[in-house]
Amino acid sequence: MLKYRWSVAGSQPAPVATLAKELGISPLLAQCLLNRGITESGLALRFLQPRLKDLADPFLIPNMPQAIDRLFRARSASESLVIFGDYDVDGVTSTALLVEVMRKLGWTVHFYLPSRMEEGYGLSQDGIENCLKKFPVSLVLAVDCGSTAVSTVDWLRQQGVDVLILDHHQVSTPAPCATALLNPQLGPSATGAFRELCSAGLAFKLAHALVKRGREMGLSEALQIDLREFLDLVALGTIADLVPLNGENRILVSAGLARLTSTQRPGLVALKNVAQVTGAVGVYEVGFQLGPRLNAAGRLENALRALDLLLAATVAEAEPIAHELDAQNRERQKIERSIVDEVLGTLRSRFNPEADFVIVEGRLLWHIGVVGIVASRVLREFYRPTVIVGGEGDEWRGSGRSIEGFDLAAALRSCGDVLIRHGGHALAAGLTIRANQVETLRARLNELARQTLKPELLQPVLRLDAAVRLSDLTVELVKELQRLKPFGQGNASVQLLACGIVSEKPPQRVGKEQQHLKLWVSDGDGEKSHEALWWNCASQSPPAGRFDLAFVPEISEFNGRQSVQLKVLDLRSCMD
Repeated sequence: MLKYRWSVAGSQPAPVATLAKELGISPLLAQCLLNRGITESGLALRFLQPRLKDLADPFLIPNMPQAIDRLFRARSASESLVIFGDYDVDGVTSTALLVEVMRKLGWTVHFYLPSRMEEGYGLSQDGIENCLKKFPVSLVLAVDCGSTAVSTVDWLRQQGVDVLILDHHQVSTPAPCATALLNPQLGPSATGAFRELCSAGLAFKLAHALVKRGREMGLSEALQIDLREFLDLVALGTIADLVPLNGENRILVSAGLARLTSTQRPGLVALKNVAQVTGAVGVYEVGFQLGPRLNAAGRLENALRALDLLLAATVAEAEPIAHELDAQNRERQKIERSIVDEVLGTLRSRFNPEADFVIVEGRLLWHIGVVGIVASRVLREFYRPTVIVGGEGDEWRGSGRSIEGFDLAAALRSCGDVLIRHGGHALAAGLTIRANQVETLRARLNELARQTLKPELLQPVLRLDAAVRLSDLTVELVKELQRLKPFGQGNASVQLLACGIVSEKPPQRVGKEQQHLKLWVSDGDGEKSHEALWWNCASQSPPAGRFDLAFVPEISEFNGRQSVQLKVLDLRSCMD
């Protein structure tokens, strides 16, 4: 198992007392807010009570006015347009949202999603040519792609086609010469409110701007539309794209999860049924049950079926599509497991933690639709920036995942001379490379990483909010801590430390393969004990005597009775 670096947030008695008194909350919740950089009571209140009314004006996004002007000119001239989307959940939900909203507002809108296998990622030349053959329009709205498509946008302009780009990925230098490039990476610091939005969030902002302008013009369609109906799509795209769940994302996801729980959208009703999601929908349900099924179509074949599901008019129309996506997801899991086993088997025999700062693996016929998931799995085991590539013929495509402190997109830019294409974020990126350049890429990335990554950055950090006594953990306190939800990227679940605790009775192995461990722990002073579960801990056991425990406090309910349960993150001897 990976050895964590434990990092306990420093105690801040005075600010904690002030925040707790001003908000009427517990000192522990106040400490957790301070740990998240929230120091003022007003900001804390908005964090604990996210409201749609606190969303910023969409026209503050750079180039939004130009984009809205061009779109309304198209509407006035009855000029049709095509939305060119992307094949992941963020791209599909963004496309679905804009197709529905713009059609309701009176635009003639077509949509096109590229094929991962045949056209590759983004606003590629092949993809856009195929798109225009099907829809010969003079206006293209590229969604969740296009920020680096300089040559493709130039070619479109030469054909007399205007291009609007709505994207959140890093922008190339020079940037594409589009009619309007809406990307929160651009602009002054005033755009910080939008900095972490993914394309689903940006699509909602564009829709908001369209409705706002339409109402100013007195359009009846704009007066009738309720954008809250589309927040289920925004929550899906935002959570699946792993952007930080703070700022505007927190507001959108909080409202969107409530909408998802009670959604009447036929496609999502059918998807929840096949995924067996019956209760409240949270980040887990989106990330591990709904999102993977929507992603499966784009990974293995074409994402159009996922888009068809989201746009379905009835549950009867949606149900067979949902079952189709469920079957594709099972096939995706099978392919993924095969490649993961192959990669891990190779790495376990040769990995050198002192020399291997970046992992780069590639093989002929590895399925390019799952290489990103494989990279994530490898990173979790070895905690190294990881790039996995595969495909057929001489040109391979791949995906990379990175760790804090190593900007993968920037690293790929510095290796551009050995790559055919590349793009993405600091922590996730995609690339196309010739098979005979994989070894060169591995050497170059490792050389860069050795210059920039300090040894301590190659060990995952376990960030703990506070040290507590187990006897102080009540159901009421843990429920109060859950006001920090939704937890996810950028807003981790509350993680606590209990020092010098003891096991009240021998641990018990549980699970089909005895892969989990159940413990009963206390402060050792005769006060209350709590049940603790250590998931997938193989043969690990707690040390003899007193030990320190890092854990997430949770609420367990059995036979109508609620109790505090601890999800074990790590443990160590008190001597560590």
